[in-house]
Amino acid sequence: MRDLFKKKTIKVINIGLKGFYEDLKSQGVEAVHVDWKPPLGGKKSLELLEALKNVKVDVEEANKKVIEIMLSAQPTLVGMAQAKDVVPGMKKNLILHAGPPIEWERMSGPLRGAVIGGLIYEGMAKNEEEAIELVKSGEIEFDPWHHHDGVGPMAGVATYSMPVFIIENKTYGVRAYCTMNEGLGKVLRYGAYSQEVIDRLKWMEEVLYPVLKEAIEIKGEINLKNIIAQALQMGDECHNRNRAATSLFFREIAPAIIETSFSNKDKKRVLEFIHSNDHFFLNLSMPAMKSTVLPAEGTEGSTIVTVMARNGTDFGIRIAGLPGEWFVGPAQMVEGLLFPGFTPEDANPDIGDSTITETGGIGGFAMAAAPAIVKFVGGSVDEAIETTKKMYEITDAENDTYKIPFLNFRGTPTGINIVKVVEKGILPRINTGIAHKEPGVGQVGAGLTYPPMNIFVDALERFVEKYS
Repeated sequence: MRDLFKKKTIKVINIGLKGFYEDLKSQGVEAVHVDWKPPLGGKKSLELLEALKNVKVDVEEANKKVIEIMLSAQPTLVGMAQAKDVVPGMKKNLILHAGPPIEWERMSGPLRGAVIGGLIYEGMAKNEEEAIELVKSGEIEFDPWHHHDGVGPMAGVATYSMPVFIIENKTYGVRAYCTMNEGLGKVLRYGAYSQEVIDRLKWMEEVLYPVLKEAIEIKGEINLKNIIAQALQMGDECHNRNRAATSLFFREIAPAIIETSFSNKDKKRVLEFIHSNDHFFLNLSMPAMKSTVLPAEGTEGSTIVTVMARNGTDFGIRIAGLPGEWFVGPAQMVEGLLFPGFTPEDANPDIGDSTITETGGIGGFAMAAAPAIVKFVGGSVDEAIETTKKMYEITDAENDTYKIPFLNFRGTPTGINIVKVVEKGILPRINTGIAHKEPGVGQVGAGLTYPPMNIFVDALERFVEKYS
């Protein structure tokens, strides 16, 4: 060691803590930094990674198959209908919600608020007290949207009469569903259920939905993959920033709205509603990504993630090679920007199905395409770019359609591989809205978060168990 430090020139490779590297650089020492972390889960993960070598399935080939399914998807808006008429398994007393399965007793405040609002909207309850009494009677059933080929932002609540978009993956013939976006602030998906919220939902059912339904029939099918690809090159990431995508959709649908049979007053209100809601396209990008990953579910031997979802209490994932199984851990808090008058103590843990965007290769994974997103969720432009670069390390492909101008049109990181997540100790990065922890309040901000690490270790353990 003494001989080493007697040398005139020392070149250092620093592994792990970046602080050591920065100290060396400040002293003029030539050094390089290797951003390395031990595997998630410590010794247990090392044993699982070793055991993975002995599984009786070609994991690499299975993952290639899933990636091919995802990259060849053609999500297309084909129509609209009420949930009762198209959503598989929908019934009058069923409420669909975001995230993994959960019962009323464990529901977070915003999810409870959305359930209350959904029952009032359906006319099954007149007020909060009646809604809670109805739930506690056992007459109301709950199930995740993901069990019914759909997704819901934030609380994600969908009821029998709510209108939904119908998105078809033309390559594989599968369909996915999602309700329409209400806008920001005091809205049902953030757990608000005041009269203004119910009135807006009723207007959406009675005016917005019929006008859009007829307009889509006039316009014909709309290729959402093309819109998302263009929006990424115009500053969106199609999760928390949808300004360009909404504008592109507006250009597609506006002429057809004008041609519908409705009154000029109704057509004007519909055009104004879409124009004033920069998040309108979120409820199209989400089912677009759901239809993208849906055909991959059940791919034997694959370790690619097909679902990431949160209900405000739990965070759950599903894996292509482990169909029907949830791996669940605690939903994390979101760090970001809060609206004036609110503090971190007001915030609810992470909630919503909108992480389907990251699962499909956009959203937080495409933050480098949307530098302005930091004005909404916090952080810096450099951090947004670094986030996307980091996600390449835990994914199996670079998207051949969704490109990022700031990275010389490199494809977005696509196909989260649980093996890489565990091995490299890097968790998927998510940008999201923040709901108030109490029912009835609504949105209080937006920010960045991660899934809990245990769910990836648990999924890998189950995978090794199944395929050994």
